[in-house]
Amino acid sequence: MEIDNELKEILNPGKSALLVWDVQNMLVHNIFNTDAFLEKTNQVISLAKELNVPVIFSKIVPLPERFESPVRRYFFRKRLSTLTPVPDGYELTIKPTGNDIVIPKNTASIFIGTNFEMLLRNAGITTLIIVGIATEIGVESSGRDASSRGFFPVIITDAVSSYNPEAHYRSLMNLKSMMILLKAEELSEVWKQH
Repeated sequence: MEIDNELKEILNPGKSALLVWDVQNMLVHNIFNTDAFLEKTNQVISLAKELNVPVIFSKIVPLPERFESPVRRYFFRKRLSTLTPVPDGYELTIKPTGNDIVIPKNTASIFIGTNFEMLLRNAGITTLIIVGIATEIGVESSGRDASSRGFFPVIITDAVSSYNPEAHYRSLMNLKSMMILLKAEELSEVWKQH
């Protein structure tokens, strides 16, 4: 892969953060490619840590029933009914370590109802690299919100997944004209040049 200077600057580790979206047991154990997904996601996390790129985990934390959005309740209940239950469903499958940050959230965008944007701006971060589940829901929503707020969204295509392969691939097709899409190895190749 030939790396142009503009892409190399966008992916500058000093201006990037890695968002690990909802790698929780109930999702990880229901996706179509669990082993491959975990391998690539762990690879990207390790590389980020080597280069001191902040690693930020999102975590679904349901609100008490009365305070949950009726819209979210309706659609989330429908999605949950298609998933096989697993023990400790809301626990993170990949455990944060060291200086990793965990942000509890209640929507399909990391920017709504959290201090995420403030953290990025305070740290001078301009690029948001995203891995996680589900591609067509929170990954896409957060990527679109990042772009609307002036951050470069970068989706690592072999480190995102879904329990619906068709929706996963359709989402990636939609996103390729508005975000940077790279494989884990391509990101690694760019970062090795820094």
